[in-house]
Amino acid sequence: MIGAIETDVAVVGAGGGGAVLALALAQKGIRTIVLDQVPGPPQGLRGEILQPNGQRILDRLGVLHSLPADATRTVRLFNFCRAGGKRLCTIDYGDLPEPYNRAVVTLPNVAHHAIVKAIEQQPAARWQYATSFTGLIREGRRIIGLTANGPEGAHTIRAQVVVGADGAFSNVREAMGISTDIHLYPQAYLIAIVDAPNPLNESFYYVGHHQILGLFPATGSKAYLFYMIRNGSMDAIKQRGIARLQKEWTAIAPQFEPLFANLQDWNQTAYMPTGRVRTPTWVADGAVIIGDAAHAMNPHASQGRMQAMVDAMTLADLLPACLTDHDCTANRLRGFETARRPHVTMLQHLADQQVFYWNTGNPIVAFLRDRVFRTLDRNSRLRHQVLSTTAGLRTTAPFSLLDRVIAAGFLPDVRAGRAPQQQYS
Repeated sequence: MIGAIETDVAVVGAGGGGAVLALALAQKGIRTIVLDQVPGPPQGLRGEILQPNGQRILDRLGVLHSLPADATRTVRLFNFCRAGGKRLCTIDYGDLPEPYNRAVVTLPNVAHHAIVKAIEQQPAARWQYATSFTGLIREGRRIIGLTANGPEGAHTIRAQVVVGADGAFSNVREAMGISTDIHLYPQAYLIAIVDAPNPLNESFYYVGHHQILGLFPATGSKAYLFYMIRNGSMDAIKQRGIARLQKEWTAIAPQFEPLFANLQDWNQTAYMPTGRVRTPTWVADGAVIIGDAAHAMNPHASQGRMQAMVDAMTLADLLPACLTDHDCTANRLRGFETARRPHVTMLQHLADQQVFYWNTGNPIVAFLRDRVFRTLDRNSRLRHQVLSTTAGLRTTAPFSLLDRVIAAGFLPDVRAGRAPQQQYS
């Protein structure tokens, strides 16, 4: 066993939230160690859509403009369509205020690698890959560090604050003794990246009878696809074969049949389960959880990774004073939870509502869903409220009760002609 390491903050998990927190703290001169059990930066297939709030964070950290141009693609228009091809609604990110009036689609892990590169330039930060969290160290009720096992063996890290950024099945959260409600949705997603014979300039999102298929333009002539499947059914889909999958996609989005033909190998695909995490608290004396460890949400919200980044920045703004005052008690750290919980709770509820309507196989619910999309296409006020929520720039629910009735087409909107208020948190 190697000797104990001392630091100000120990972060377990080097995903979106953990990496952003490490960079934000290191830029403030706060000694930070990041542990991750993987052997190095992620190399998976999954791309990423950087919403405007995520872009704003990366800009604040000095990372946004370092993203390689040949690995990113700016997208403004998102078209929602009924399965079979009929357009229901178009959302235009250009309606948002500059400079973040677009979505940025990146190749896999591009933003994360840029953050890691920035961290490597910070003397206050230290990174430990291939290192597993094994437990918390306590003095009475106060958490004062952790134990870990890495390439050099078992060791301890003493820290004023331990941060669990280790995902929905967080070991840190379990060690803190926080009870957790983990809900696994019956739906998962097959994701793929393929060459597009005709490069996409817009995104498309198809909804049907228990059907969701999304297509996003990626850099160069590539496109990302995500397709809703039953949880745990990836092996069965592979057994049916690529031709069967292509046929299903073509029935949903006939105009993209030539694109679907470019799926040639299962190595172009990956599987993504979906889940939600709810906990009664995110803090303890000397420890806090962030991101999916605290509040994983369905991807319909389009904000999972972005909210982990917002968590990181909010916590990075709070911790310097806590460390200076030598007060990292749960009561002091609860300021972070108080600031963040209302927003993520709203997004979790919104995502679950979208699961009910978008994933449905009920024709009456599907009728209402499509009717709402058509209302949004006509109503700029409601459309802007939905867009600003998806973009992470609005922290309250997009619809009031009256708005819901209007969106369903049961009442006219007397405020429809009013310009949207562009005041964001």
